Amino acid sequence: MTTPYRWTFYRSGGVDQVALSSGDDLRHLHELDPKLWIALSMPTRGVEIDHRTLDLLDTDKDGHIRHPEVLAAVAWICEVYKDPATLFAGGETIALDALRDGPVRSAARRLLGNLGTPDGKQVSLADTTASEQQFADTRFNGDGVIHAECAEGALRDVILDVIATHGSLLDRSGKPGIDKPRADAFVAEATALAAWYGHADAAVLPLGEATAAAADAVRAVRSKIDDYFTRCRLAAFDARAGAALNANDAELAALSSHELSAASAEVASLPIARIAANATLPLSTGVNPAWEARLTALAAAVVPLLGARDALTESSWRDLLDRLAAYEAWLATRPPSRLDALSMERIRAICAGTPAQQLDGLFEQELAVKPEFDAVADIEKLCRYQRDLAMVLRNYINFSDFYAKKGAVFQAGTLYLDARGCTLVVEVIDPTKHGTMAPMAGAYLAYCDCVRGTEKKTIAAAFTQGEVDNLMVGRNGVFVDRQDRDWEATITKLIENPISIRQAFWAPYKKLVRMIEERVAKRAATADAEATGKLERGAEAVTTAVPAITSATTPTATPAPPASAPPAVAAAHAATHAPPAAHKFDVGTIAALGVAIGGIGAFATAIMATFFGLGWWMPLGLIGVLLAISGPSMLLAFIKLRRRNLGPLLDANGWAINAMTRINVPFGTALTDVASLPPGAKRMARDPYAEREPPWRLYIAIVCAFAVAIAWYVGRLDHYLPRLLRSTSVMGDAAPAHVEAATPARVVPAVVPGPAK
Repeated sequence: MTTPYRWTFYRSGGVDQVALSSGDDLRHLHELDPKLWIALSMPTRGVEIDHRTLDLLDTDKDGHIRHPEVLAAVAWICEVYKDPATLFAGGETIALDALRDGPVRSAARRLLGNLGTPDGKQVSLADTTASEQQFADTRFNGDGVIHAECAEGALRDVILDVIATHGSLLDRSGKPGIDKPRADAFVAEATALAAWYGHADAAVLPLGEATAAAADAVRAVRSKIDDYFTRCRLAAFDARAGAALNANDAELAALSSHELSAASAEVASLPIARIAANATLPLSTGVNPAWEARLTALAAAVVPLLGARDALTESSWRDLLDRLAAYEAWLATRPPSRLDALSMERIRAICAGTPAQQLDGLFEQELAVKPEFDAVADIEKLCRYQRDLAMVLRNYINFSDFYAKKGAVFQAGTLYLDARGCTLVVEVIDPTKHGTMAPMAGAYLAYCDCVRGTEKKTIAAAFTQGEVDNLMVGRNGVFVDRQDRDWEATITKLIENPISIRQAFWAPYKKLVRMIEERVAKRAATADAEATGKLERGAEAVTTAVPAITSATTPTATPAPPASAPPAVAAAHAATHAPPAAHKFDVGTIAALGVAIGGIGAFATAIMATFFGLGWWMPLGLIGVLLAISGPSMLLAFIKLRRRNLGPLLDANGWAINAMTRINVPFGTALTDVASLPPGAKRMARDPYAEREPPWRLYIAIVCAFAVAIAWYVGRLDHYLPRLLRSTSVMGDAAPAHVEAATPARVVPAVVPGPAK
């Protein structure tokens, strides 16, 4: 039994990946289970690899590189190189000694010979470019396309005729030319037309070359003239038909409301001339204006056949059709072709020579240099694979470039924004698809529109370190692509997800602070509105008050009730005119406030007592309180961070990611650089414009003193203090510790067993 090849796997970022480092790895790559590949398909655009190399890999030209195409490229490398591990060296230069004896090495020798260095020891991509330029400047360059400059004289004109009738394609030099299928089709059609034209005799062409023009003139009016003579026969059959077959008054009246011309469809639909029994068709005067020009052409065409005349009888018209019937029958046998633009004289002139043999001779000269150019193509392919194929493998079979922070081919550049540099940036090809799949990545994403001059693109950047408080739609940054070009970037959309456990820990407290700030701002705005309203009402009252107080000399006395008024009326009058009572404090409200304050104090005392009652366990209690607040947020962040992966971001751009490409917290931290002072930098501590700092030390001292006072009050410090300083000694019976100690414990009576029965 064959021993299976022993592969080496490594783990990076929580992902198992196969290691490719030797020639044996490449020779046995076809044996590696595709399920162990990181990717199975990659687009040829939107990645940082030379497009020409990707097009060479994409053998089926569908815009994607699939794993069979990668295997085919690696297999070709194994056939060409003595040691396939040479591929991992990179570069664009290949030593001839590294190649096996065969067509590729011979091609390299031929290429160096064409460049004037037959004894060269190595070949490069620049050599292939120079050789291609040499071929482009020659008449024949082996691409199977000949252009007009490849020929001279009549043959050059034939090539131009082929381009005019059958189209062209560009050769390697960029000049329009023809290939052999186009040339063969042209020659075949011209030969068939010449043979067809050879069957024409005097009966078929009664006017020689002018017969075609005469037939065209007749064909242009035939249906209308047939209609005219048919109407005339009907008028001869029945005299009543004459008036009915001409244009009636209603039709002519309808035309009077239109803007008419000889080309109007309404005019053309009328009879070609006036209908009468046994009438003749005039050819110049008294005819429908829409048909006048065509009748004039008909008259000029039939003169050689029927002689000069001003009108046509029905019999002369039938005679004219009979004379051209043989031509029409012959014309119906014309072979199909695309040479209608060429005259028969030109076609005969082409066929008089030997265009097929002459064109074939040019194609033979063109193909004679094909092996040399194929050699250039093979060497170009090898040089491009030497430079780029190993990079493809490192970003396809495994993602070693990505996890080693060497810059994966899908990383578009670096986004600098909010004092951070994000390196996990992908270009967005399809915004709709990306917007659907990107949230599944579990990363905090910022979509940015990037502008550089007239160029525009959209990117998605992953923030994997730092805070998100200052990230918002509309913020501007700078995006630097892989070619070191800078773009103006503006955030247009955010997909929020946890960045780290630390951020999740502080999230509830930040949320609480924001809620308090919002509530305070809302209350302040409401109070400000109320105060402004009161001021407005006061100002209005002042400006509209009647100055009765200043003009009155004596106050108006309150009218007294009549003496004979009943007691009930007198009481109502007194209540109505009684002065407003002075406001008094509500004792119940004050009592309720006291109870509330007392309850809050008791609650705070209980909490402090419980906390200080923990003794040496107080730190664990504090940790427990913090976990109770931040625990749910941290747990949710932990779950989401475990699912954070790169796959959906690449799948949205046309990749087929085959494995869970995780981005764990340590690796995610490495993908975003946070601003920090450089090593050895000095910081000047004094800030002349610094805001006055709050006296935190005083606040902390007050809080500590309050905590100590509470602990002393509840007696938690009595064990550590002298007798005279204990709370029970100072406060006596009012001390909470004394009250607790004086409370008799509930005594459980002992059960005395009785005498045995």
